[in-house]
Amino acid sequence: MESCASKLRSEIIAHVPLDNQLLPIHAISIGCQDDYAPVMTFVGGVHGLERIGTQVVLAFLETLLGRMSWDSSLINLLTKTRVNFIPLVNPVGMANHWRSNGNHVDLMRNAPIDSKEKTAFLVGGQRISKRIPWYRGTENTMEIESQALCDYIQRDVFKSPFSIVLDCHSGFGITDRLWFPYAKSQLQPISHIGEMYHLRELFNQSYPNQNYIFEPQAKHYLCHGDLWDYLYDESQKHPTTFLPLTLEMGSWRWVKKNPLQLLKSLGLYHPMKPHRVKRVLRGHLIMMEFLTRATASYENWLVDCQSLNMAQKATALWYDK
Repeated sequence: MESCASKLRSEIIAHVPLDNQLLPIHAISIGCQDDYAPVMTFVGGVHGLERIGTQVVLAFLETLLGRMSWDSSLINLLTKTRVNFIPLVNPVGMANHWRSNGNHVDLMRNAPIDSKEKTAFLVGGQRISKRIPWYRGTENTMEIESQALCDYIQRDVFKSPFSIVLDCHSGFGITDRLWFPYAKSQLQPISHIGEMYHLRELFNQSYPNQNYIFEPQAKHYLCHGDLWDYLYDESQKHPTTFLPLTLEMGSWRWVKKNPLQLLKSLGLYHPMKPHRVKRVLRGHLIMMEFLTRATASYENWLVDCQSLNMAQKATALWYDK
């Protein structure tokens, strides 16, 4: 047990001001600390209203910590794999019940990257006014929270030969979705589109009764300044395979079951009934476990992407419409 405990590390990657105090942004890491170990990273709380994302990340962390003293398969996985957690990127937004951070900037529109295609009006990111949602912030200047997240990923993850990120959000649709870049283009697939398709196929084969929709975010809307678009492009400068995913929980079904929750500030983004919160927290554990094991075992499946023409199949599914 002592050897497992020694695998856990915690650091504060930034402090964010709120009134007369500084709120920390924590990063927690368990498992192998070798730079060249595969890395699975879970992120939550980028939007302050979407607190269920933070709770989902913490629920999986709690699950792993509870198993570290007795689960030999997990202990073996952690000897060769690192699992990171950044549960709350936007503590001021969560404290204020805001989507944005303390400067009224939407962190998922804050990266220095622009779409060359027509984006969704306002929703795609705007610099008209900080009083309007989806404000991008000052051009070419990243907020403390965005910069801290990007610095951590570039420092801790890009040295690895393979990594997956799962960023947990809510507030869109009735069905849970796993989105991947690009959010900036409906025409340009990412370079690792075949790897994304193969990961989807492995998930469907392993859990044929799951009901996630696995797709590029651009199928629904385009936006400027997406952090994962930016970090994916930055990863291309390194000899690594970096696969960022966004879990977009289908929060509209919570509203459908309980319309009165729309009267509350969190109502569109969070399941208000305690039993529904518990259902969500346990409902994503299998998917998160799958991604962690796919990361640890990447050498067993990643090589198949070219031989099985995964990129061609992916393009036919998601782009040749």
